[in-house]
Amino acid sequence: MSKIVKNATDELHTLILNALGKAVSEGELPSEPIPAFGIEVPADRANGDYSSNIAFVCARVFRCAPKKIADLVVKYMELDGSYFSSCTAAGAGFVNFTLSGQFYADVLLDIKSLGENYGRSDYGKGQKVNVEFVSANPTGPMHIGNARGGALGDCLSAVMDFAGYDVTREFYINDAGNQIEKFGMSLDIRYQQLYLGENAPELPEDSYHGADITERAKEFAAVYGDSFIDKSESERRKALVDFALPKNIEGLRTALEAYRINYDVWFHESDLHHGAIKEVTDILTVNGLTYEKDGALWYKNKEVQTARLLRQGKTQEQIDKLELKDDVLIRQNGNPTYFAADIAYHRNKLLTRGFTKAIDIWGADHHGHVARLKGALDAIGLNGDDLDIVLMQFVNLVKDGEPVRVSKRSGNAIALVDLLDEVPVDAARFFFNLREPGSTIDFDLGLAVSENSQNPVYYCQYANARIHSIIRKLESQGTALRDCTAEELMLLTAPEEIELIRHLASFTDEIISAAKNYDPARITRYCIDLATLFHKFYNACRVAVDDESLMQARLFLCTCVMETVTNILKMFRISAPESM
Repeated sequence: MSKIVKNATDELHTLILNALGKAVSEGELPSEPIPAFGIEVPADRANGDYSSNIAFVCARVFRCAPKKIADLVVKYMELDGSYFSSCTAAGAGFVNFTLSGQFYADVLLDIKSLGENYGRSDYGKGQKVNVEFVSANPTGPMHIGNARGGALGDCLSAVMDFAGYDVTREFYINDAGNQIEKFGMSLDIRYQQLYLGENAPELPEDSYHGADITERAKEFAAVYGDSFIDKSESERRKALVDFALPKNIEGLRTALEAYRINYDVWFHESDLHHGAIKEVTDILTVNGLTYEKDGALWYKNKEVQTARLLRQGKTQEQIDKLELKDDVLIRQNGNPTYFAADIAYHRNKLLTRGFTKAIDIWGADHHGHVARLKGALDAIGLNGDDLDIVLMQFVNLVKDGEPVRVSKRSGNAIALVDLLDEVPVDAARFFFNLREPGSTIDFDLGLAVSENSQNPVYYCQYANARIHSIIRKLESQGTALRDCTAEELMLLTAPEEIELIRHLASFTDEIISAAKNYDPARITRYCIDLATLFHKFYNACRVAVDDESLMQARLFLCTCVMETVTNILKMFRISAPESM
């Protein structure tokens, strides 16, 4: 939590203990150890800003009614010089506290002193965290689901960085296995069709039919002509893949950079085929968790998952309903499966590279893979719970109330580049983080390009620009922005001012909650609420008043809002314009 909020809660804990100590010394309560008690912010602040259950938890040890204990806490409470102005007993024994003006002033002074670092904390203690997201196959362009995964993964990484984690953003390049073989075959046939006409083979139904495959084949032909037509199939396909794959990977990198995503690591699946996959299959075999069947090597997934679920308290009847099955690790042709590569890949993250936590952003259709991968990590001697999977629901594109499923440019499914042709990057990154990952998103293309308060990213950017406008106007009239004393900031007593400062004070806690829950949407919602509270304050409290101290205090509050909005937008790599 923010320094000022933590100071206030720590101080309140001490004040309550001191009050009880005085009640004991005066003989009004017996001398007994004080049990742990809670301090919380009530949902309804009508009775106070903080509430404690101290009277209820002490009722048994003091052998006394909670109401009497609460009254004694109030009687002996000394608030002078603290962050609290009043203490009252309510109901059957709740003790409520109201914050003083000093608290609100110190919140604003803290924001001003921290500047671009406001919201940061050491909650994560520098733990190394790997966030892997998008990881689209390099056999074609990224689709709309990758667009959501990109915004989600990048903004989650930013939130975790703010919360004090050492974050590595990673893209996993699927450059090995069946899809690459299919990629080579598709390129090969398109290449042959350029020269052999009716004698060329037809493209199979389960191959890649996108226009991008034909384009890559033409690019290859432009360099090599028909010189590979008479080569062997394996040589021709290898040459085509070696030519096209780097171009596709670079295309992914370029598209993601246009989306303002820059990865720390681009990890090649093919690197795992140089021994890492064999290492994990050997470990599983030594542990008695593999067997051979029909020329393939199988993993005893059912046995491992059953044991794991039993440890988690599931009954055998519940487990039987899951209809667990074993998995192939090495196919009959000697090629490893994706599952084998996944085990090796996550062993590389957690063991070889030493990440404390591996976080993967997956589509919701992969939910069945989560438990078996965690179980496999347990089976090779790691902790499967060091891997967390964020399952992301699908995106529905909508325009003028109608669903949009096909790109006007290619006639195929909407790709990331199509989306960025339609809407600003700012809107895409903000809209994809408006709801938690597990919720389906209806992405309104019309709303995303609108310039009014109905567009949430425009609404937040406008609040920031409006504050810059207020400052420019006053400066043009000869009023220079200056720092304020705590006494001047304590002039901010209007309900709209207090509500706005309270919200500002909660920012650090929201960052921590977003990091803990892997939900950066908490921060976009926080930003929308902040913009709403600012507009409410601006409409209720005139900034350019005759009282110079009050005017400067309100300007100071405006700049704290501006600083916080800017921090959020920059954290999410969204522009923060000073005029609109």
